[in-house]
Amino acid sequence: MRKFVMAALGGTLAGAVLTTQVAGPLVAQEAASSSSVYEQLDLFGDIFERIRGQYVEEVETDKLIEAAINGMLSSLDPHSSYVPPDDFEDMQVQTRGEFGGLGIEVTQEQGFVKVVAPMDDTPADAAGIEAGDFITHVDGESVLGLTLDQAVDMMRGPVGSEIIITVVREGIEEPFDVSIIRDTIKLTAVRERVVGKTIVLRLTTFNDQTFSGLKEGLDKSVAELGGMENVEGVVIDLRNNPGGLLNQAILVSDAFLEQGEIVSTRGRDPSDGERFNATPGDLAQGKPIVVLINGGSASASEIVAGALQDHRRAIVVGTKSFGKGSVQTVIPLRGEGAMRLTTARYYTPSGRSIQALGVAPDIIVNQPRRDPNAEAETETEAEDNGRFEADLRGNLSNDSMTEDERKQLEDELARAEEAAKLRDEDYQLAYAVDILKGLSAIAPKP
Repeated sequence: MRKFVMAALGGTLAGAVLTTQVAGPLVAQEAASSSSVYEQLDLFGDIFERIRGQYVEEVETDKLIEAAINGMLSSLDPHSSYVPPDDFEDMQVQTRGEFGGLGIEVTQEQGFVKVVAPMDDTPADAAGIEAGDFITHVDGESVLGLTLDQAVDMMRGPVGSEIIITVVREGIEEPFDVSIIRDTIKLTAVRERVVGKTIVLRLTTFNDQTFSGLKEGLDKSVAELGGMENVEGVVIDLRNNPGGLLNQAILVSDAFLEQGEIVSTRGRDPSDGERFNATPGDLAQGKPIVVLINGGSASASEIVAGALQDHRRAIVVGTKSFGKGSVQTVIPLRGEGAMRLTTARYYTPSGRSIQALGVAPDIIVNQPRRDPNAEAETETEAEDNGRFEADLRGNLSNDSMTEDERKQLEDELARAEEAAKLRDEDYQLAYAVDILKGLSAIAPKP
């Protein structure tokens, strides 16, 4: 330790001697700058003492200092903030996948709280909150002028208690109230399903469980289809996924890439930049991939979508993503709190920053909004009422197929009908499945 200190001290002294010889004006400039900083700090101290001594009501010193810190950080960008001890503990719990609340990821825009995305199977999701909604009031109190953390504090409360939020939504003229019952949020990072011969992996967040959940879900689905040779492709559904841990985004991208850069980060100091590269091994074994995104896909989701898109490993389908291309570092502070500070921008493999721009899909597919007042189509109306050759009495049999081939054709038809029904449930996902089915149809057979 002593050697390190001495080496540092020697470097400082040498620099000082050199500076006095060739850069006298620079030293004067730096001294003036330091003097200005001290003057500003003196001003802050003077205001602080006057508030403590002369404000109309007595104020708590710690809250005053916390508000000053919050103001300093929030003036930088929407994602930098002070995290008090209790909130820091909650943040650490959230990365493990379970916490109490409404189940929405939020940011701040134009002084109001903007929903980045509702999380799947949470109270906010069940109440119909959508990505892009603005929250203007909480239990009748305006959030205008509050910091993001203050607004979030207003939305916190005991599990089982009711909260009424006022929402402004594009396309709806008047604000409307939504009642939500707070609950314990248990995030399942990955959900898998099989549609026909397509594996759908729904990623809801990027926490400690995401990569392991993705691998487990993929393996389970491949086994269900009887092996990778029976898989037409994989859909990675990142819609309304607000992001999370950078290392998990890297692991998920690496899972489908054999080589090349995944993402790079660049801070103010060029020497602080990092590059993350893929390692050999593709869990999908070269099968085609479609990535689904929308305006609620942010941060880590955009890293995955951008990496697979730039490497031409996946077709990106949906609508433009949120556009959060910055990296926040959580720095623990004295007093068990922390500071969330934006320290870098991240760049996709082609060198593009998606900050405020988002990832543009290769194929734009809008999700039709359902009309809740529309009557459901009856089963009779939905069926094709036409008659076919097979319906005619005395029709000739097909002599070109064996019984096994006929059964295989019927199974394929059933899967196609299942995929068609998906269009009513989730048009964007059905579109992604159709793309993979089409690619499989023209792919060379082994």
